[in-house]
Amino acid sequence: MRLKLYRAAGMREAMAAIRAELGPEALILGSRRVGSLIEVSAALEPAEEAAASESAGCEAALAWHGVPPPLDGLLAEGPLEAALAENLAFAPLALASGDDPLLLVGPPGAGKTLTVARLATRLVMGGTEPLVITADTRRAGATEQLAALTRLLGLTLVSACDPLRLGRALAGRRGGAPVLIDTAGADPFDESEREAMAALAATAGAAVGLVLPAGLDPAEAADLARAFAAIGASLLLPTRLDVARRLGGVLAAAHAAALSLAEAGIGPGAADGLAPITPAFLAERLCRAARHGE
Repeated sequence: MRLKLYRAAGMREAMAAIRAELGPEALILGSRRVGSLIEVSAALEPAEEAAASESAGCEAALAWHGVPPPLDGLLAEGPLEAALAENLAFAPLALASGDDPLLLVGPPGAGKTLTVARLATRLVMGGTEPLVITADTRRAGATEQLAALTRLLGLTLVSACDPLRLGRALAGRRGGAPVLIDTAGADPFDESEREAMAALAATAGAAVGLVLPAGLDPAEAADLARAFAAIGASLLLPTRLDVARRLGGVLAAAHAAALSLAEAGIGPGAADGLAPITPAFLAERLCRAARHGE
């Protein structure tokens, strides 16, 4: 760090001299009056020292979140937002007219049904009526829950529990309307459940989004992500970012299975409970959670 002492007739003159020599990034460390003059101590942190300081803060946040190696090392190389953009994939959901259907998969209780409801709400509020389909006939009350939510939006929920019925439901798609498909919670390590999910995705010709709750153990999250990626998942929609403190599992899942981060569940609301994930959004969440958790 470069330190220097300045004396001038007044603070304005001293600041002008500091800015002229050290530039606008100079830090004012202290000031005092010496006789008729003002004395100001200032410092300038060299670029390499600033980078090292930022990197150290980044490493501390990553460690607090439990980001596993080698991803933690990759993300510690430079500003966090840029490192996230370089080492993880980000992609908005394709929900425009004519886009492939979006089929959501995930373990039981991950938040798939609520995520479908939130996406449907967003589309309706934007003037688009999606086709909403549920393939979840396993969980008690699942169809009724989503039917109640879609009814409030003026939509009719279509039930299709197998590939044949799903094909028929998709035949009723009008004008290339966006299609949202909810599925039952699945164990991706069970061969029969894995094959059932893959068959639904193939029938729909769908983009497959993995809904995974934040706060999971990073190794567990990575294993789940790889297993769901094997049946076609290419997108990651983490939920419960409003209650989970540590997000290492989210990063581990995205990195381990090369999933593109798309949307995050950030609150209980149907209209505002989802937010697109960008490198800036994720960097801010990681740093804020780490600061509050210390």
